[in-house]
Amino acid sequence: MTTIPEPLNFASAIAYTQELLAQSKISASEISQLVKTEDGARGFFVTYLTSDFAMSEEIIVGLRSHPKIVSELLVKNLAMSTAQQLFHRRRQDENMTFSSQRVQERTAQLIKLVDLDLVYEKLQQMIASIDTGGDYQAFLERWNYDDEQKQAIKAAINNFLGK
Repeated sequence: MTTIPEPLNFASAIAYTQELLAQSKISASEISQLVKTEDGARGFFVTYLTSDFAMSEEIIVGLRSHPKIVSELLVKNLAMSTAQQLFHRRRQDENMTFSSQRVQERTAQLIKLVDLDLVYEKLQQMIASIDTGGDYQAFLERWNYDDEQKQAIKAAINNFLGK
């Protein structure tokens, strides 16, 4: 078992997650400790979603322990990876397009496995923000997503929700 770094910031959370993924076994409590802060959760997701590490019950249980932070970041990761696919496709960068698609797929799989009501609420809020503005307006503006990217995000969410 590795020791969680203190203070935990984004960079140390990435390093800690890399150490965790190198272990043969990860506990739900290790994941829970990591994702209890936004920086820790961001570091976890940026490392985990781009890795080949298998999803496990321990990871799912650990993620469920902090639904507010985890829900927010899962929704943003789904949106960002979708928008990035389009960005990379426009640049004809097949490798990065594939990487973003893989992150999108792993994020969608995690959303299903974690199965938090709050994630589904936030997915609806993302769609509303794209349509009329709302809770995620600042997020969409911060990343300067164009109309085509926003529509791709909306389509990915609707597809995920079975609409």
